Amino acid sequence: MKPLFYSLLFLIVLISCQEKVSPDSISKINGYWEIQKVQLPDGQEKEYSINETVDYIEWNDEKGFRKKVKPQFDGKFLTNDEFETIQIKDSSDIFQIHYKTDFDQWSEEIVSLSDSILVLKNKQNLEYHYKRFKPISIQ
Repeated sequence: MKPLFYSLLFLIVLISCQEKVSPDSISKINGYWEIQKVQLPDGQEKEYSINETVDYIEWNDEKGFRKKVKPQFDGKFLTNDEFETIQIKDSSDIFQIHYKTDFDQWSEEIVSLSDSILVLKNKQNLEYHYKRFKPISIQ
């Protein structure tokens, strides 16, 4: 009985520590995000230790864009003309990012958002865990 109690207590603490998404916190999505891991629906995880690209998200007043950029050692980024337009919508306290390109459109739920963590979930129940990107500058 005690192991079950401790397991439930741990689960409650874990859930309560997760940063809830609110209208006031949405602006934290702006900036550079580096993927850490993808959690599959069966609980398996794929870790990403080194990333050649990071996501740059710029959002203002319900519209914006997401762009893949390549960090350079001088602190700058290589970019191209490819990007996805985004809209962030609130539906019953569930915030979703709606993406659109010339070829496709899709959406992801913002599960968690803080100054340093972003978790997104798509319709296939894949959870993408990001951390705030910190540039490396070698001078």
